[in-house]
Amino acid sequence: MAVAFTKEEDYESQAADLPDRPVSPHPNLVTSSGLAAIEAELAAARAAYAAAQAQGGVSADRTAMARATRDLRYWSQRRASAQLTEPEPQADVAQFGRTVEIEREDGRRQAFRIVGEDEAEPAKGSISYVSPLAAALLGKSVGDVVEVNGSEIEIVAVR
Repeated sequence: MAVAFTKEEDYESQAADLPDRPVSPHPNLVTSSGLAAIEAELAAARAAYAAAQAQGGVSADRTAMARATRDLRYWSQRRASAQLTEPEPQADVAQFGRTVEIEREDGRRQAFRIVGEDEAEPAKGSISYVSPLAAALLGKSVGDVVEVNGSEIEIVAVR
């Protein structure tokens, strides 16, 4: 069949068949700010779903409804599985929720806050606790040297 004879609905139907967002197999550890962000995303997903329903649901815009439904399922699941995790009082140990300052072999210093997967943004200074760097740092103290991707990294501060 030629594309010229394809119904417009067929493209809309394909776009509306969105796969679910992948959910990590790791525990959903979150900081208090991460939990607040999940709740904000869930509220936005509920609002988008309500807006899609108000505009006629599937009959009006299948892709908007599919996106809203998918996001609502994802953020509902992430909120239900969220485990609020606060760092323990040990200030000099790299832990979930703490910021760890490191020095690389070339002398560069970087600081990263170890957070949950949904709130990780390396460009903004936060990394997921399941990332290779965070996994190498967790439980280590100031002065410890760890190897990540064939390079040595020293922990110079934990806050």
